[in-house]
Amino acid sequence: MHAPVPEIIPAELLLRAYRSGIFPMADHRNDREVYWVEPRERAIIPLDGFRMSKSLRKVIRQDRYRVTCDRDFPAVISACAEPREEHAESWISHQIEASYIALQEQGHAHSVEVWQDGELVGGLYGVAFDRVFCGESMFSRADNASKVALAWLVAAMRRAGYVLLDCQFMTDHLGSLGAVAMPQARYLGLLHSARGVPTGRIPQAIAEANAHSSPGNSIAQALTHTS
Repeated sequence: MHAPVPEIIPAELLLRAYRSGIFPMADHRNDREVYWVEPRERAIIPLDGFRMSKSLRKVIRQDRYRVTCDRDFPAVISACAEPREEHAESWISHQIEASYIALQEQGHAHSVEVWQDGELVGGLYGVAFDRVFCGESMFSRADNASKVALAWLVAAMRRAGYVLLDCQFMTDHLGSLGAVAMPQARYLGLLHSARGVPTGRIPQAIAEANAHSSPGNSIAQALTHTS
């Protein structure tokens, strides 16, 4: 027998929640319910404050990986939902996974994929609305792969006129990349200020970077003066 298709959270409900500073999580992969989270403390990466280490800059400049956007959103969210040693259970339930795939099909979510020799080795996904991108999760199967995805995302957001990159919860890993923590009330103020239509789209900005003879070099140069 086939597993039952999970009930999808309506796109309108998801977007209304994100615009209110709230997002869904689940207790485990097979959880049929979600709970709505409003953290007391929020983490963001200022788009002019992304920290690119010398080693990461070298990896990006060398075009060691190929980077795409929305080429395989389902594969990215599936990889993010795989169990990790420090987390026995994934908060990305089958319902959440199906809901975000539907959201991406409507143009409200994006994935950044990192490829090596035709194999997906890293990436991230999140929700896009107004001039905001809310990063949900990332994964890496090769050195610096998720950091490369994040660097490309930051450069694309800046090019496309976005102003706010939400990371939800602060971690040491995000802190090393320039993330800063703030009270939820301050985040809500930034969210309000980020209303409006961006000048471009993240997928288009990544496509334009890939049109360069050295895509990674164009990304590194775009980020260097603020890193």
